[in-house]
Amino acid sequence: MIFSLDVRRSRKGDCLLLHYGTEKKPGLVMIDGGPRGVYGPHLRPRLEDLREKRVTGNTPLPVDLLMVSHVDDDHIQGILELTSELREAADEKRPPLVQIQGLWHNSFDNIIDKKGDELTASVKSQFGPASVSGGGELPEEERRAVEEETDEHPEVVSSSLKVLASIAQGAQLREDARRLELAINDEFDGGLIIANEDAEAIDMGQGLTFKVAGPMIGEVEELRQKHNEWLKKLKAEGKKPSEVLAAYVDKSVANLSSLVLLAEVDGKSMLLTGDARGDRILEGLELTGLLEEGGTMEVDLLKVPHHGSANNLDNDFFQRIIAKHYVFTGNGEHGNPERESFEMLVRARGDEDYAIHLTYPIDEIDEGRKEDWKKEQGKEKKKKLKKPSQVVRPDWSKEENSLRAFFDAHDGLEDKVRIVSEKEPHLIDLLDPLPN
Repeated sequence: MIFSLDVRRSRKGDCLLLHYGTEKKPGLVMIDGGPRGVYGPHLRPRLEDLREKRVTGNTPLPVDLLMVSHVDDDHIQGILELTSELREAADEKRPPLVQIQGLWHNSFDNIIDKKGDELTASVKSQFGPASVSGGGELPEEERRAVEEETDEHPEVVSSSLKVLASIAQGAQLREDARRLELAINDEFDGGLIIANEDAEAIDMGQGLTFKVAGPMIGEVEELRQKHNEWLKKLKAEGKKPSEVLAAYVDKSVANLSSLVLLAEVDGKSMLLTGDARGDRILEGLELTGLLEEGGTMEVDLLKVPHHGSANNLDNDFFQRIIAKHYVFTGNGEHGNPERESFEMLVRARGDEDYAIHLTYPIDEIDEGRKEDWKKEQGKEKKKKLKKPSQVVRPDWSKEENSLRAFFDAHDGLEDKVRIVSEKEPHLIDLLDPLPN
């Protein structure tokens, strides 16, 4: 049996391929497509390579399931480039690159129980067309203004606002799915994918099962309530856009919709976490009986949530979820993966036997992290001019802040690191090796 995770370089986002089945009858699940600049150089060539190996002639590569963990440019843009290409092929009566059998995705507007066009109109009227242009980011000037209105962590601000800026991308994905006649959440009767206490594992065939551990119904209701409160403030008179957006920003808002799934084949397991919060992942695992209350669980592979952001993790996360392989995505943009996350991992696991998979080399990640550090420091200095209580971070210190110094200070730690190649497939084989 095959059970392998194929990790692609994906800049600041996620782009994963899950292989299962047998060598003669392989199955394929696509999980996220990264932001702009990932599909062309990293995802499409791998799909072409797999098609050449698995099918003959112009037959499209079978994709059993396409999964978008949540609406966020870091995860959805590459998928939109693929579906756009598939639509063009259909219009021009050309053989498509892939043949997708189904789509799993919780659209943001369905989660908050609002119509997409109404939501888009309300945001656009307040913040302008650029706010829902589908680029995945609100303009820098608007984000800075929001940061001045809130005490939340800059990454929380960015993540929350990216949900709003990605409304158009979510709508485009649904339209593409309709045009391509893709069933959305078919295994859930077309409804939301939500963790339930009594939910059965979803049998995908050929030995693969998925157990949903997030989002939970309580999280969805919390998100709906928070969003409804925000919409009321959106309509309030006399509110500046930055003030209204600051009311929307919350640590719980951005990633409660992210799918959390335990994939299993023949006794081996992968925990796929998207951008979910670590504490909510633990709660969802407890809710579904995968983790005893206050207990620990072992998995073969853990996709570390939210690109290794320490803001999404607590000290007990790596103590309670013990893995043989830890996958950290991110190239240093937005500071991820963060040094504090590796500190938590080492405190929990020490020099035990495990592997750390990074999508970029340590020094390259540090370059991005240092650049982000300086940018955030500049924002904090400007904010302090208006708010004297604002804390300004010190200058970047290689010794205190870099991943390089941390790994160098821990003998044998870098020996655990595996770097995703820019060109060669990076395969984590949990069962029989997947032929390259």
